[in-house]
Amino acid sequence: MKATVKWVDGAMFLAESGSGHSVVMDGPEDHGGRNMGVRPMEMLLLGMGGCASFDVMSMLKKSRQDVLDCRCELEAERADAVPAVFTKIHLHFVVSGKGLKEAHVKRAVELSAEKYCSASIMMEAAGVDVSHSYEIAGEE
Repeated sequence: MKATVKWVDGAMFLAESGSGHSVVMDGPEDHGGRNMGVRPMEMLLLGMGGCASFDVMSMLKKSRQDVLDCRCELEAERADAVPAVFTKIHLHFVVSGKGLKEAHVKRAVELSAEKYCSASIMMEAAGVDVSHSYEIAGEE
């Protein structure tokens, strides 16, 4: 896996993945940015949510659950000192669909957390307190 991050100006950078996709990262105005993109630490959090969501949806599809919507709401805390690393991250999955079985949703979230989500497991290995929860929002 490869990526390139190129400085644009101020605190703005253009990041390009090895697969050819680009994203703008920028800092706040008080740090020389123009607030034109996500912050790098936000990008890390978004990546973690994407990784876990990919796992959960993959397992729910394999178990033939009729999912109509799935979102992962992330909440993170950072250290007050430099470096301001993540100290705590909570992932809350909200899943809706037709005839969803709670056991399948619960198991998908657990397997993502314990076995499949590289980002979550890496964060835990680095000492971040990572927790997961879920709710079934009802049928749509």
